[in-house]
Amino acid sequence: MAKEYSRIQRVADQIQKELAQLIQLEMKDPRLGMVTVSAVEVSRDLAFADVFVSFLGVDDQDNVDEKLEVMQSAAGFLRSQLARAIKLRTIPQLRFRYDNSLRRGAHMNELIAKARAGDSDHQGKSEE
Repeated sequence: MAKEYSRIQRVADQIQKELAQLIQLEMKDPRLGMVTVSAVEVSRDLAFADVFVSFLGVDDQDNVDEKLEVMQSAAGFLRSQLARAIKLRTIPQLRFRYDNSLRRGAHMNELIAKARAGDSDHQGKSEE
């Protein structure tokens, strides 16, 4: 069982590496901007690959949805390019997902900063 997991993980890592290069070098759509491939999760049967992407400077959901549609429409092209770069019997279907971990992390940092500021205000009042 451990061997299967390691092969799936190696395939996912290779797909992530190749997709990052392909998106940067081959995708010419100006609507995309700067795209980061943060993770790839491949199904056990290698039929599907969930590609987690984030977009630099994009905050609102409408922009994210538009960029995901652009990525999904290019999935066939990217899959064919992957087939040339990776030697697999079948290349997984690409499904693009938005990775909001950066936005969530920034929000958590804000909450922590507010809580710490509130604690220091509270401590200053209790010492008086």
